[in-house]
Amino acid sequence: MTQAFITDSHCHLDFPDFDAERPDVVQRALDAGVHRMVTICTRLRNEPQVRAIAEAHAPVFYAAGTHPMSAAEEPLATVDDLKTLAQHPKFVGIGETGLDYHYTADSKEIQKTSLKIHIEAAQDTGLPLIIHARDADDDMARILSDMHKAQPFNCVMHCFSSSAELGRAALDLGFYLSMSGIAAFPKSQELRDIFATAPLDRILVETDSPYLAPPPKRGKRNEPAYVVNTAKVGAEVFGLSYQDFARATEANFDRLFPKAQLKREAA
Repeated sequence: MTQAFITDSHCHLDFPDFDAERPDVVQRALDAGVHRMVTICTRLRNEPQVRAIAEAHAPVFYAAGTHPMSAAEEPLATVDDLKTLAQHPKFVGIGETGLDYHYTADSKEIQKTSLKIHIEAAQDTGLPLIIHARDADDDMARILSDMHKAQPFNCVMHCFSSSAELGRAALDLGFYLSMSGIAAFPKSQELRDIFATAPLDRILVETDSPYLAPPPKRGKRNEPAYVVNTAKVGAEVFGLSYQDFARATEANFDRLFPKAQLKREAA
């Protein structure tokens, strides 16, 4: 049987956790069948370093935005800033952006402003929005719905671990839910049940590495190769073989991130 390729739709290869062996990390992913990775810039001042990683590694694409937990510390992005970055051939998404009231509720107003700027950039560029949401379900659902009604855009709820209500609101807008290692944790049955009610054609997989390593790697530094472990759990959730689940999530990724196409060598 041919190898089932899969994509890590969200990782952070610029983080210092990978400094000593970044090429090896990319190679281990390829060896595991992870043929694409999207590395995410969370502070726009770091965009040149993240871009350089994508330029240095053919399987790596990138996205950039201001993480909500950093929104009060960083200069506010502009729509034009993001649209300029989006012109790069390996820049495939806007974000991550979003709302996080768990640790940074004191900055919720600037987070909302930042989120709306990123949404407008996604609307203008046609690139998918990458959303981080934690303990902000009501505001998140309202802002996404209101702005989507005004002008549609595409979106993935990255590392989805929010309520069934926010999941349904996102799906109703045509958005995607991404499974991270959290969905593979033994105590995450409620989250797996939420995913099980979602349409298969709206599911992505990711590592969010270096965080959230799935079993049997839990407690270790996560890396893109380990997205295979999460995908195996995803296959069980949907009652599919790994091969079929991998094919489905690949089709979903291609639909949401059409710019992230690998150049195939002629045979």
